[in-house]
Amino acid sequence: MLQGTGSDVGKSVLVAGLCRAFANRGLSVRPFKPQNMSNNAAVTVDGGEIGRAQATQAIAARVAPHSDMNPVLLKPQADRTSQLIVRGQVRGTIGAGNFREARRPLLGEVLESYRRLRAQCDVVVVEGAGSPAEINLRAGDIANMGFARAADVPVILVGDIDRGGVIAAVAGTRAVIDPMDAAMIRGFIINKFRGDPALFDDGYRMIESLSGWRGFGVVPWLKDAVRLPSEDAVILERHRNDDRGRLVVACPILPRISNFDDLDPLRLEPDVELLMVPPGRPIPAEARLIVLAGSKATIADLAALRAEGWDIDILAHHRRGGAVLGLCGGYQMLGWRIADPAGIEGPPGSVVGLGLLDVETVLTPAKTLKAVAGTALGGRFSGYEMHMGETGGADAAARPFARLDDGRADGALSADGLVMGSYVHGLLAEPGLRGTLLVRIGAAGGGHDQAAAVDAALDSIAAVLEAHLDIPALIALAQGH
Repeated sequence: MLQGTGSDVGKSVLVAGLCRAFANRGLSVRPFKPQNMSNNAAVTVDGGEIGRAQATQAIAARVAPHSDMNPVLLKPQADRTSQLIVRGQVRGTIGAGNFREARRPLLGEVLESYRRLRAQCDVVVVEGAGSPAEINLRAGDIANMGFARAADVPVILVGDIDRGGVIAAVAGTRAVIDPMDAAMIRGFIINKFRGDPALFDDGYRMIESLSGWRGFGVVPWLKDAVRLPSEDAVILERHRNDDRGRLVVACPILPRISNFDDLDPLRLEPDVELLMVPPGRPIPAEARLIVLAGSKATIADLAALRAEGWDIDILAHHRRGGAVLGLCGGYQMLGWRIADPAGIEGPPGSVVGLGLLDVETVLTPAKTLKAVAGTALGGRFSGYEMHMGETGGADAAARPFARLDDGRADGALSADGLVMGSYVHGLLAEPGLRGTLLVRIGAAGGGHDQAAAVDAALDSIAAVLEAHLDIPALIALAQGH
């Protein structure tokens, strides 16, 4: 099990890399994360949903994503409430204060999922959440040491040297955690090193001396990690690529933005600059395409969009002949109205949408979770639906965005062809469809295969880990030798 000295130390990428490295050695591997918090999720082979990172780790292990790989998923809907997903299915909505008590009985279900995976394979690679050093959260924990001790899983602590203070981070974790928790840790990995690792030899030995744990290696900065699907919102805070020669695709960052990994294929397009627009900044007038991504709280995010003045930017962009694409919650925002009679997202009622598509949405308690395939913009695609609500209207009836293989129509196109909406996640991963969309905005593109790019990145990351970590020792530890 990989646990971190803090958040964003690179655990998810390391787990993915280890899954691929072990699989390349002929081992049967499964990823596992007891508890995750993310609004980027993926549909599983058993009809559930898990965090995007675990789905990527499953790809790394060369197996289909399954709900057992992430039995508890929290999807934030507001600052203090989250949708609770257990074993892939919605269990309800829970407040931040209530979850600390509610998680205790979930440990049994977490252990059942872990044991099912363990029975299927040679190695399960487990990812913790946050850090075991957050000792104020230790009581009732199911994400880190609470799980590790209950399942008797050895732990490797990951420290991020790029942010500085890694010696204190590892030694400090050793100092503050419970001695029985510390006994679960078998060693450490130093991650995100830039330069010659030999320059850190003294620091590495100091950590071993201060902590009493052995080191399993120093991992250099993994440049290919940027090619993996995004899960954490941390990536939204990173800088724009200042390349003025490319066409701008802009996506406003709404408070409960979800499944923004839908946009990852655009990051690799040489003719496209994907600009994630933070609050406080206007959507740039030079944007050729505005994308409204998914949302975990569509009505609240629509209000936030208006509060930023982005509705004015979007409507002006459309008047100038600019294209707009809405995905899932973004599609719902493009219609005339969003009704919530059952109070799914808050008090029952309805709100006025942007009115760029002649459709209306009714939010419903039932959640649609399914893999789909079909045709859109003249190209084939495969992806998945993950939404609560149904959308219909004149544009959807007259000009659906896509035709699904199961006979259903999906989404809508405006009469002028500039506004597009769809419930399908993963559309832009298809080279042909993405290329057609980019041609519409005056860019060449669609040449690269997103799935192949992710697979190549995983192989590259695995090769780096093979060169810089004691992989045989990690396998022996995982197998109890």
